[in-house]
Amino acid sequence: MFLAKRTGMSHPIEEMENFVDYLSILDWLRDVWSFQITSVDGYPITVGKLVKGITLMVMGYFLCRSISREIEKKLLTRLDIDSSLRHTLRTIIFYFLLVVLTLFILRLLNIPVTVFTVIGGALAIGVGLGSQNIVNNFISGLVMMIERPVKIGDIVELDGLAGRVEYIGPRSTRIKTMSNAHMVVPNSNFLEKNVLNWTLSDDIVRLKVSVGVAYGTDSKFVEEALLESIKDMEKVLKFPEPAVFFKDFADSSLVFDTHLWVKMYDPLQRFQIESEVRHRINALFAEKGIVIAFPQKDIHLHADKPVQVQITDKN
Repeated sequence: MFLAKRTGMSHPIEEMENFVDYLSILDWLRDVWSFQITSVDGYPITVGKLVKGITLMVMGYFLCRSISREIEKKLLTRLDIDSSLRHTLRTIIFYFLLVVLTLFILRLLNIPVTVFTVIGGALAIGVGLGSQNIVNNFISGLVMMIERPVKIGDIVELDGLAGRVEYIGPRSTRIKTMSNAHMVVPNSNFLEKNVLNWTLSDDIVRLKVSVGVAYGTDSKFVEEALLESIKDMEKVLKFPEPAVFFKDFADSSLVFDTHLWVKMYDPLQRFQIESEVRHRINALFAEKGIVIAFPQKDIHLHADKPVQVQITDKN
């Protein structure tokens, strides 16, 4: 009793009660930890195994991501491959490490691989209840990474919007538009819709600039003037060679199409080059006296009698 007072400790009976309560809490936690949720092939799946598995998966996820990034930085950058292929290989390596990690954790916790049968059944129910879009986009992302119809850095046009592909993820793809805005597109859209990829095989694209001149203008003279207007442009490629075609006899003009080839580095570059070509054509036509046509109508009057013209004085 004297020792308890000197050390500031409570009464021994109270200490014993607190100790019993502490043991009861430990017993309850132990029961919860070993509580069996289900069993697969005779192997119990307990709360403890589930908590350990989730903890290891979360830690392993970030570890796999870090390893895949280091492999890209230390190994893939030394290979003679483009950045989009490096990104694809890094993603495949990440998924491979994730699968190996999952199998290792199952083995470590003594959980049979057939547990995926139960998980697969749950996923099937989830797909039926509305997660089919997520699964569809995930599978579409894998197909895009393997087939590569769209790569990082490509200039694409989808639903009237053009931009550069910045990131291809497991569910969606991020595109940076010409307005410096980011558009997030589900991966399934790239496989289900028509997508215009300007730089799928290379970055060389053909541009077209049309112009109409007045009737009576020498067509060969116009063709030579159009070729002259673009021959010294730095951004226009010498091969394939530019070409000019006499396209049509329109209602009010003779229509010519100028075709030129450029290297596409940016979605906005197309409009910049086309604008510069039009400026050159306008200046050169003014210098050579070529008239750019404008809409006009000719009225022909057929009458059996002379047309009467009457002038009235409003005053």
